[in-house]
Amino acid sequence: MQDVIAGYAADAAELINRYEALSTADLLSPVIDLLPRKGRVLDLGAGTGRDAAWFAANDFQVLAVEPVAGFRDAGARLHPSPRIDWLDDRLPDLAAVRKRGGAFDLVLLSGVWQHLDSDQRKRAMPVIATLLASSGILVVSVRHGPGAPNRPCFEGNAEEAISLAEAAGLRLVRRRYVASIQERNRRVGVTWTWLAFTSSA
Repeated sequence: MQDVIAGYAADAAELINRYEALSTADLLSPVIDLLPRKGRVLDLGAGTGRDAAWFAANDFQVLAVEPVAGFRDAGARLHPSPRIDWLDDRLPDLAAVRKRGGAFDLVLLSGVWQHLDSDQRKRAMPVIATLLASSGILVVSVRHGPGAPNRPCFEGNAEEAISLAEAAGLRLVRRRYVASIQERNRRVGVTWTWLAFTSSA
């Protein structure tokens, strides 16, 4: 993960504007009808806080977890809100999040899963599952296609993610394959599978 974080840190100045130009509602459209109407959100890999700000504006309390200092600083500056709490932590272990305790009604991994290798994914999923509240929702975007050379990506496999989630006691409620909403990603063939899981039986 350190190579990934270093790559994002090096490109942060250029990426901030790109990320902020995207619409959270458009990005989450494959799963937006499944999102809770209120509660606590854990935004893993929160980037510039674009999505955290959208949730905060809709009366959610958000823990925005982001290991890249440049993104955290930009997020706090661009999206000041008493409903957003920023935290420096990282997958797969989320030690700082777990130390805080508490459970979340929604856990969001948007554009993150591809940066974990197979062993890290196996370690991360049970940790994430323990952070979900009863009947909580986990949303994961699985990337297909090339990534930036300086930000290592591992090929996305929806079946692997589903298997790991089910082994952690979660149940699949949505699987949707879509094109990237970013034009430059579409040009190089990037697509996504959006997955949603619930912690309820």
